[in-house]
Amino acid sequence: MGRKTLPWLGVVALQYRLLLIEDDMKIAEAVREFLARYGFTVTIVTEFTNALEQVWANDPHLILLDVTLPYQDGFHLCRAIRRRSRVPILFLSARAGEMEQIFGMESGADDYITKPFSLEVLLAKVRAALRRAYGELSPQAARVLAGPLELDLGAAELRHGGQRQALSRTELLLLQRLMATPGRIVSREDCLEAVWDDAAFVDDNTLSVNVTRLRSKLAAVGLEGVLETKRGLGYILLLPGVEA
Repeated sequence: MGRKTLPWLGVVALQYRLLLIEDDMKIAEAVREFLARYGFTVTIVTEFTNALEQVWANDPHLILLDVTLPYQDGFHLCRAIRRRSRVPILFLSARAGEMEQIFGMESGADDYITKPFSLEVLLAKVRAALRRAYGELSPQAARVLAGPLELDLGAAELRHGGQRQALSRTELLLLQRLMATPGRIVSREDCLEAVWDDAAFVDDNTLSVNVTRLRSKLAAVGLEGVLETKRGLGYILLLPGVEA
């Protein structure tokens, strides 16, 4: 649950990263424990003096945001995030008044959940927000996920740990193919067919050059050595936390 199907073989991508900005640690731990059962990675913010910086550092796919926070309220933080990002934001708040909910949505939130709330309802709203942002309801281009690595097909970027690298069309298609089956060898023939319409007329060295360039871009975002050559067989993408 909370995962995406990739174009090859119905492979499921792991995992959506959620950032929880909530100063009640009892609530925060309960939410993290519950959502983890459904395959989500939830990071809890515990230092609120630099909450905005932690948003950029974690580069989450969705933010769960309390309204009443130390140092600044969630409405202010939501507006600050919206000046730079369209990441889905769900408010969690004990302020149940109609005006607070309206103000929350006008601040840029995607939904407003009042406390106390059902964890099952929270899960449903998280899934719905993710579907709108990244899945079949998304107006944006697809994003492919594999472990800590994200590939934005619309922006032609790879992303990891808050860092980004622009990709050429060839690098984009090649990485998309490798991310479809992380931890498994992809033959050179499969790579060629994924990238070029008529692989029969492509110089074999062209693939090697593009693999080398892709390795450099992965290394630039902190993923050095994850793309290996298996002599005589092809290539394999080995990502932290992803099993074959």
